[in-house]
Amino acid sequence: MRDLASPHALGAASGPNDRHRAGTDAAARPAVDPADDAATLAARSFHTGRSLPFPPEGVYGAFADARLLAAWWGPEGFRNVFEHFAFHEGGDWRFTMHGPDGRSWANHNRFLRLQPGREVTIRHESVPRFTLQVTLQAEAEGTRLTWQQVFDEVETALAVRDLVLPANEQNLDRLTRVLAGA
Repeated sequence: MRDLASPHALGAASGPNDRHRAGTDAAARPAVDPADDAATLAARSFHTGRSLPFPPEGVYGAFADARLLAAWWGPEGFRNVFEHFAFHEGGDWRFTMHGPDGRSWANHNRFLRLQPGREVTIRHESVPRFTLQVTLQAEAEGTRLTWQQVFDEVETALAVRDLVLPANEQNLDRLTRVLAGA
């Protein structure tokens, strides 16, 4: 095991809520399910984005490099121990997230789609299950990053909303600081 010594958690949404501890893998519900109406999809989804003063390749590199990812992934005060990190389509990323309160959560992600400098799509296989699509668009001053997180179930999304919204912003704050120091 490598401790990459930093706070992280896409699964941070599961953070302090024990009922959302990592579980067994299950068949993934599509992020965009044709059976969903617009209101259901909206209720399962969280979106954020920001312009970053870094080129798309540099932002993508902060996902591709385990050392950099470890330095920014997750909300403030968390750190992860990466057990496995295979950055390729279909590759697994397993880690344990350690919260500032001393509690820990096992996380299992899979990289679904990787387009250098353009897109990173991650499937969070642990509970709470979701798909995260990060898109990168070059702009005059750097990169427009868009973060779309779609939970499998409306009920889960509603239950973790108050954790996810600030945690996602903290992820992007930390990413910005890491890229500024890289």
